[in-house]
Amino acid sequence: MDLRAILMGLAFAFIWSSAFTSARIIVADAPPLYSLALRFLLSGLLGVAIARFMGQSWRLTRQQWYLTILFGICQNALYLGLNFVAMQTVEAGLAAITASTMPLLVAVATWAFFGQTLRPPGIAGLVAGFCGVALIMGSRLNAGIDLHGLALCGIGVLALTFATLAVRGATSGGNFMMIVGLQMLVGSAVLFVAAAFLETPTATFSWPLVMAFLYTTLFPGLLATYIWFLLLDRIGAIRAATFHFLNPVFGVAIAAVLLGERLGPLDLLGVAIVTAGILAVQLSRQKAD
Repeated sequence: MDLRAILMGLAFAFIWSSAFTSARIIVADAPPLYSLALRFLLSGLLGVAIARFMGQSWRLTRQQWYLTILFGICQNALYLGLNFVAMQTVEAGLAAITASTMPLLVAVATWAFFGQTLRPPGIAGLVAGFCGVALIMGSRLNAGIDLHGLALCGIGVLALTFATLAVRGATSGGNFMMIVGLQMLVGSAVLFVAAAFLETPTATFSWPLVMAFLYTTLFPGLLATYIWFLLLDRIGAIRAATFHFLNPVFGVAIAAVLLGERLGPLDLLGVAIVTAGILAVQLSRQKAD
């Protein structure tokens, strides 16, 4: 893995992890599904406009269209939709920790369905990362959490795993920004339909809500997704997915600073174990290459 890929992964992980805190602020004053649907509508239209300015075309191949729609449903409608609903009762840091289990799920899926394996140090790194996540999760469970919300986060990360494995084929022909914009519009359409049946479109407007909505629309919504597509195309799903193990590092820290969520000794120990797991996986993949 080259330096550019590492920097892209770090930038993605930080921006992506910050979305859990901004989402927590949004759902405190606005319905989650309507908020997310509007966010994707704005981000998607902006992404398509930028793509056209860059000379990209929306005339995708049939395979690209299929995978773009699939990604829009799995990541945007399911993963983020379920997380937004869950964060009405689940802390932002805990949602970030749950999301960080995705690399292990990706590794298991690629082993089971695609015949790909990690070297022993990489497997040990994934196990260490999962143990670190479990340590942090255990301390939160003892403090009492909403299990229904946690289950929604769990289902969401399964959808994200599936989306991660599927998206590489969607970007194989280029048009990265166009695909980013289109898959957001797909997610927006699905979420608006779901929200019409499940929510009432009312909100309590405030400056924190407005600022959090603008931030999550432009940065996690557009910039981070664009970086993620480039990263998947550059280094593949398994190595790119390991950057999600940084979600506890950044997600818990950002939530602690901005929301005042608890950050105890077990959380710090879990973060250290997760970081060591990431290093082991990355070194294993570099040796394999």
